[in-house]
Amino acid sequence: MTGRSARNRLLVVDDSPDTRELIQRNLSSQGYEVLTAGGVAEAMEILRHAKVDLVITDLKMPRTSGLELVRYVRDALTDTEVIAITGYPSVEGAVAAVKLGAEQYLTKPFTQEELFAAVRHAIEKAGVAAASRGVVDGQLPSPLGIVGESESMQKVIKAVSRAAAATTSVLVTGENGTGKRLVAHAIHRASARAGARFVVVDCGGVSEDLVERQLLGEASDTSARGDRAVGFYQFAEGGTLFLRDVSELPRGIQDSLLRVLEDKTFCPVGSTRALPAGFRLIAASRRDLRPLVSTSAFREDLFVRLSINSIAVPPLRERGDDVVLLAAHFAKRFARDVGRPVPRFSADALEAIKGYSWPGNVGELQDCIERLVLTTNGGAIEVSDLPDAIRYSTRGTAARTRSLHEMEGDYIRMVLASVAGNKTRAAEILGINRKTLREKLREQALGTSARPTTRD
Repeated sequence: MTGRSARNRLLVVDDSPDTRELIQRNLSSQGYEVLTAGGVAEAMEILRHAKVDLVITDLKMPRTSGLELVRYVRDALTDTEVIAITGYPSVEGAVAAVKLGAEQYLTKPFTQEELFAAVRHAIEKAGVAAASRGVVDGQLPSPLGIVGESESMQKVIKAVSRAAAATTSVLVTGENGTGKRLVAHAIHRASARAGARFVVVDCGGVSEDLVERQLLGEASDTSARGDRAVGFYQFAEGGTLFLRDVSELPRGIQDSLLRVLEDKTFCPVGSTRALPAGFRLIAASRRDLRPLVSTSAFREDLFVRLSINSIAVPPLRERGDDVVLLAAHFAKRFARDVGRPVPRFSADALEAIKGYSWPGNVGELQDCIERLVLTTNGGAIEVSDLPDAIRYSTRGTAARTRSLHEMEGDYIRMVLASVAGNKTRAAEILGINRKTLREKLREQALGTSARPTTRD
């Protein structure tokens, strides 16, 4: 069975014992290890202590909706997929489940074949997600799963190794799309905590009260669901807690976080019993925290504690030929995902990719290559296949060292390549007639070199 291995552990959550037993028996027959839970609270307790590849949860259950479990898994577990099942189908329920992160939505009664297909697809998707974090055919692009040979990225890789060997908190900084989460995950994988959870919490756009309850959890008498809600501090016990956009943490939560880091304990909301805080903190910020410290928007002592171990991830425009390595890496991965031949890049296409400034960094490059793989059907990727922003861009630092004559020639060559050598169309784009274009081609000694063949 494709995608199945001995390490695929599934958790089935349903308030019906008969349903749990039936699904467990069917999936066990396919070689999966299957755990079961009768409700959300029990499921969360299992997830605290066991690594699970896929959660299959009913949506309509007493006390706590399965949607809460879907939300919890998607927020806290980066390596776990979710399938939602229900005997009360509705468009609203399906939309809500999918929006929260459920991979698929099954309506009871479903056949064995439908269940097996859904599970197989979800398990395979989990494998693709692992590949997107650096695992390709079981091999990491580098010992830490980071692609990059530039001097700046070699410094990052060394810093990741040092951070993995330490136990202190880590601050990862860099622009959007540079790979801060990848760096944090690499630290976790290379550390002694690799076998425990890597829990991700997004600090942006959430109210102070909600963040507090998410982090600390709630005592049973304060939980709206009537059972004890486990917080991320406890959920990450023994593992790594990764705070994205830590600059956006409300000031009150900064105070609370600093106390937790100093005391190594915390109290759930509504409780006076202190619990151990056995997680390691990695925080990430796309903003420079120092100006925020100067205006008291960010606590100076918290900043000092975080920045003792700091890693700055460089933007893609400062990584030289790493952009070529990454383009090839993404092309191979996405081609494999859709079952197509790995496309090759023409020399001109690679030059255009290298010359682009990539304001969206690695995230933008990844999205671009995925689209190219889907649209080129495994053939060669030429300049004409690239988005307009890349085709017509020139790296500013290089431009300042070139003559106007050279720049004009480059631009004409780029336009010709973008229209597959069609001189009539190229002249229209350039705002000149065909005769003028021919004259400029002679002046530049370009001839028909923009393509092996040209057409009118």
